[in-house]
Amino acid sequence: MKLGVMVALQRTELIDKAAGEAFAELAKTADRFERYDHPHAQRIAAIADELAMMFHLARHDRGSLHAAALLHDLGEVAMERDYIQAARPLTLEERIDLSRHPVIGEREASRAGADRAAQLLVRWHHEWWNGAGYPDALRREEIPLAARILRVADTYAALTDVRPFRRAWSEAEARREIEDCAGIEFDPAVVGMFLSMDPLPEMASYARRTESEPAFETETKPGRGWSLFSGFSK
Repeated sequence: MKLGVMVALQRTELIDKAAGEAFAELAKTADRFERYDHPHAQRIAAIADELAMMFHLARHDRGSLHAAALLHDLGEVAMERDYIQAARPLTLEERIDLSRHPVIGEREASRAGADRAAQLLVRWHHEWWNGAGYPDALRREEIPLAARILRVADTYAALTDVRPFRRAWSEAEARREIEDCAGIEFDPAVVGMFLSMDPLPEMASYARRTESEPAFETETKPGRGWSLFSGFSK
């Protein structure tokens, strides 16, 4: 059996089969709701688990991280706000309102049957290394390692996928953005490990550009801060 297939099987066995299937269906619902044409949550789960193995996280911690990756956007779905569906940048008021979604996501992950560790990872997947994240403004090692891993994996998967009002970034562009944000948004140690990873199939960008097209559309290029949110602003 090929190594890649073995790793994929190991990942599917991180959590109970029935729970994993239920979480995967919820992930598909969230992906559709946020207008991802590709398996966003599954990509995050694979990237995050690869990082977790590189950091030698225990199997049960990897299982919690896997569940959190699949369920991390449930809070946005639960809010059911019209502007989540709008193909436009959010207003400041809308962004502040939507900063509640990790807390709601924690509740929804509990309802879905995720363990307490996974619930907290959902709550903290928008915390920043420098303390500028939300909802609890945790900083540095106050943020669990698994949540710091999830933050990097979520951002990379979002940047390299197409959104309603911007194209996907290339692998190189997304990696450069993550490297630039090390020590600000992301744990530098996690970034260093991420940049050293062997390529996974899930890391391939959905960018479809020709040489004549610009790398970015200036008016919609994501930046740091609010515009790096995983779903409603990309």
